[in-house]
Amino acid sequence: MKKSVLKKKKIGVLMGGISAEREISLKTGGAVLKALLEKGYNANPIDAGKDLALRLVHEGIEVAFLALHGRYGEDGCVQGLLEVMGIPYTGSGVLASSIGMDKIATKKLLNFHGVSTPGFKVYNGDSRGVKLPAIVKPAGQGSAIGVSIVRKKSRFSAAIKEAERYGGRILIEDFIKGMELTVAILDAEPLPVIEIRPKEGFYDYRAKYTKGLTDFVVPAPLKKGIEKKVVKEALFAYEALGCKGAARVDIILKDGIAYVLEVNTIPGMTELSLFPRAAASVGMKYPELVEKMLLGAGLNK
Repeated sequence: MKKSVLKKKKIGVLMGGISAEREISLKTGGAVLKALLEKGYNANPIDAGKDLALRLVHEGIEVAFLALHGRYGEDGCVQGLLEVMGIPYTGSGVLASSIGMDKIATKKLLNFHGVSTPGFKVYNGDSRGVKLPAIVKPAGQGSAIGVSIVRKKSRFSAAIKEAERYGGRILIEDFIKGMELTVAILDAEPLPVIEIRPKEGFYDYRAKYTKGLTDFVVPAPLKKGIEKKVVKEALFAYEALGCKGAARVDIILKDGIAYVLEVNTIPGMTELSLFPRAAASVGMKYPELVEKMLLGAGLNK
C-alpha cells in the first residue's frame, strides 16, 4: 500500500492478546506504535482481547499492524478475522501464519520441500525410541515457552509435564549442538545473518528477554559459502510456508548443514529483538523498518 494512502488511514497496532506471550507482545506493540507516530501515521493501540472485532469497528480501524505473538494472534486466527472484516494487515496470511505457529506442521512441510530440519517425532504417550539428548517443546507456542532440553531419561517425564502445561500436541526433536543462527527476511529479501550466543544454558525465554544474558554477533562469522547456504535454506523455508512481509527463520548450523528449527511469522520487535538488530546492521533505523513493514499491509492474499 502506498505511503500517501496509509497516511490518510486509521491504523490499529494490535498487541497484547490472550496468549502466554502477552507481555512481550505489549512491548513489541508499544515500540511499533511509537515508531509509527514518529513517522506521522494515525496509529492507535488496540489490545487484542475477546472483543477485538467490536474494538476494531468502534475505533474505525482501517489497517492493522500485527504486533501479536503466540496463539490467537500469530496463528492465523486474527488474520482470518481481519480478512472477513476486510481490514488489510501486515505480515503473512492465514495459512502461512497457521503453519508457522504449528511446529509439527512446519516440520512436515519443510521435509516435503527438502529443507534440512532436525529429526522429530510427535509425542503420543510413548517415549520408547527417543534418543537423548532431545528437545521437548509444545507444538503451538513461541518464545521457547515450555521448551526443555532432556539429557537424562529421568528428566523426560518432567519435560513432558512442562510442555503439557501449554496445551496441544508435543514435539520431540533431535538435539543438535551447533552454531545458533537466525535469518531475518523482509519482503523475501534476507538481512544479515545473526549468531546467537547465550551466556548460559540455551536461548530460552529468559535469555531472549533479559538484557545481558545473550551476546549477538552480526553479521555472523561465517565463510561466504556457508553463509550463502544458511541464507538459501532460510529463504526456502520462508517460501515453503508462503510467508509475506517480515519473518525470521531460526537455524542450527553443524558440519556445514543448516538445520531449520522454525519460522517466526511475526518476529519480535522489542529493543532486544533480533529482527530490528539485523535491520540496524545495514543502516535501517527502527522507524524506517516499521514503516516498511506497514507498507506491505494487504499484500498477503
